[in-house]
Amino acid sequence: MEILSVAEMREVERIADAHGLSYAQMMQNAGHGAAALILRRLSALPMAHPRALVLVGPGNNGGDGLVCATALAKAGVTVQCYLLKPRDDDDPVYAAARAQGLCIADAQNDVGLRALRQMIAQADVVVDALLGTGVSRPIEGALREVLRAVDARRPRPLMIALDGPTGMNYDTGALDPVTVPVDLTITFHAPKRGHYCFPAAGACGELEVAPIGIEQLAMQDWRLTSQLQPPIPHLQLADDALIRALLPVRRPDAHKGTFGRVAVIGGCSDYIGAPGLTARAAYRAGAGLVALAAPEAIKPSLAVACSEATFISLPETQDRHTPAALPHLVAWLAAVKDGAAVALGPGLGQAPETAAFVADLLEVLASRPVELKGLVCDADALNLLARLPDWPARLPAPAILTPHAGEMARLAGATVDAIQSDRIGNALKYADAWGHILVLKGAYTVIAAPGCRGIVLPFANSAMATAGTGDVLAGCIAGLLAQGLAPFDAAVCGAYLHGAAGERWRKAHGDTGMLAGDLLPILPEVRHHIMKGD
Repeated sequence: MEILSVAEMREVERIADAHGLSYAQMMQNAGHGAAALILRRLSALPMAHPRALVLVGPGNNGGDGLVCATALAKAGVTVQCYLLKPRDDDDPVYAAARAQGLCIADAQNDVGLRALRQMIAQADVVVDALLGTGVSRPIEGALREVLRAVDARRPRPLMIALDGPTGMNYDTGALDPVTVPVDLTITFHAPKRGHYCFPAAGACGELEVAPIGIEQLAMQDWRLTSQLQPPIPHLQLADDALIRALLPVRRPDAHKGTFGRVAVIGGCSDYIGAPGLTARAAYRAGAGLVALAAPEAIKPSLAVACSEATFISLPETQDRHTPAALPHLVAWLAAVKDGAAVALGPGLGQAPETAAFVADLLEVLASRPVELKGLVCDADALNLLARLPDWPARLPAPAILTPHAGEMARLAGATVDAIQSDRIGNALKYADAWGHILVLKGAYTVIAAPGCRGIVLPFANSAMATAGTGDVLAGCIAGLLAQGLAPFDAAVCGAYLHGAAGERWRKAHGDTGMLAGDLLPILPEVRHHIMKGD
């Protein structure tokens, strides 16, 4: 499913109108689609005669709300409407609502908001149709007081928003302090970026998408005739069908060499466990053979943690990687027929000798004396990269970078707040500027590639906020690279399998107490489920 910015949605509607689907008809379709979804939700609740209050703004979102209110009333729901501002008598959707006999009040003529408070007290469900995607401004004046009155109702009614709760920014996910969170958001045609960015994502509740007729038009890809300034991002929401189309099918006559080799370069005396998690994740993602390039001093511990792995023996100084290890590592990589996938960084540490090792390794890899299936940079590899001048040019392209917000801020020379203020936009921008693939980890992880192509994962799971889950992710991606997936596809599939495994664990155990290793046995289960199409 496509995810759109506000400007892109506006452009899609403009093109649809030019193809004969009028704005008025899109409003009718939106309102009736929203009403159908609300009726479905109400039918599952123990209400014999539900009562609805629709909060109506002055713009198109309010128009959608009036159409929805009229449709709900025709279906037998007792509906009242509260207008933020009076609407013109010749407004067709307002006239239809009055003709249906709806009880309508407006804020300008409601002294002390007495009528509003009475309506709220009577309502089983409140529909927020005050501000839509076209408005992003601070909430003040009468609108602020209306929202405060709604928020004060106890017990809370069922809260539903059309497009999104009033006060959210549909591009960045910013949220006004007086926004009233909802239980269900009904957006139209396609989800918007802000639906997958916090804090707004946390106020949207469940998200449903109602079609408005654009899908039925014989339109070519809207980007081909768009008047927006290029490049126009292509952003999708990942689902099982997308991943199933990308994952490789395993032949029954295969052997371990069929599924490629992974080299995990990491580990030091302070972070012994991380490379083992990455190695095991690569195996669980389907790699045929995984080798650990780790300091000699921690090999015994790693051998216990991942007995299936082999080892690349490296000289060391004080239990960490040093430039002296480079010839041994390069020799191993050069000997791998068809090239290995490399996961660089889990547990690596940031000692000066290690920083020199990473800089020298990248110089060798960039000169391409060895063939690689791909490079995944994670954890301390990212922190060490950020110290290097012009670091994007030092990487073999396209490398896969897997930063969390803090690591991303260091790479970009920005603050964490700046990165988080527009996660999707920043991921697309920096992936294109740097020429590498970004996996910006967090709630609703964003995978972005050069050329403004992006994927958003449908997972926001606090159970995953625990040490080591990033090491597992790096192994998932490297394991899929080893099996021959293109870097972007490997990043998308690896991150999706990782997130889906976390969701399966959360549903069984709740959102507290996960260990990163708990994900490992679930990874093949999730892949099997996706490939079967269950």
